[in-house]
Amino acid sequence: MAKKLVGTMKLQIPAGKANPSPPVGPALGQRGINIMEFCKAFNAKTQEMEPGAPCPTVISYYQDKSFTMEIKTPPASYYLKKAAGLKPVGKRNRPRGAEKPGRETIATVTVKQVREIAEAKMKDLSAHSVEEAMKIIVGSAKSMGIEVK
Repeated sequence: MAKKLVGTMKLQIPAGKANPSPPVGPALGQRGINIMEFCKAFNAKTQEMEPGAPCPTVISYYQDKSFTMEIKTPPASYYLKKAAGLKPVGKRNRPRGAEKPGRETIATVTVKQVREIAEAKMKDLSAHSVEEAMKIIVGSAKSMGIEVK
């Protein structure tokens, strides 16, 4: 007999850095998911990724307290900031986009870098070819104030 799905949840967790502290622990605990089992499984699955890269994760949890997870690729904005070489700023010490995107340019990336990002994100994008995926990435870059040359 198939397991009965109770629900799904989405979390964005740094690769290889899942631990039982907030926000991961409380989010899983209130749904009855074994926190340490999740942290070990997540860290094992993301060990080949760049440490600290934000990984959007969809967790499906079942009535028997078991779970499955789907780990997606880091957001396009993460790759764009990394390719542009933006330095961390602000309260949380993270790189930020432009204050007025479209009016100001804070960095530039090359078409080759956009192609690499599109190829890395291809499985999570709704594009049929790399060229279509590149258009999606260019749109993200423009909305962040990053120019593509």
